[in-house]
Amino acid sequence: MRIHIVVALYVFAFSFFFHLDRTQYAVLFLTFAAVFMGELLNTSAETICNRMAEHYDPGIRKIKDLASGAVLMGALFSLGVAVCLFWKPESFQLMLTYFCENPGMIVLVAAATAISLIFIELGPLGVKDKLFRKKAERGKHRG
Repeated sequence: MRIHIVVALYVFAFSFFFHLDRTQYAVLFLTFAAVFMGELLNTSAETICNRMAEHYDPGIRKIKDLASGAVLMGALFSLGVAVCLFWKPESFQLMLTYFCENPGMIVLVAAATAISLIFIELGPLGVKDKLFRKKAERGKHRG
């Protein structure tokens, strides 16, 4: 789920280079919602299945596979939406020009990417634990 959040944020941030209209943004947000809902339903199905079956069960396996397949279908159709909305070569040229004229923005994107990778790896609670653990350790050393 964390990777879907990061991808959605990047797609939204870069969408401004494509000058989408309100209807296109509505389609984009509905696409985000469909993928998020699929992921949430998949997680729910897996959690319920794990509580119901202590050992391997082919019926449970099928339920989990179908739920995962639903997420995959949502992701594939979101790719189709992306092609329809973002297949504008002139916008990619605009992006390239913007970043060449504003090299500081490349640093900002690189920093955001590093932070995103940490978020994907650790999750929000893992990031919080790392930050507060370091603060607590520094407080112990000072006292």
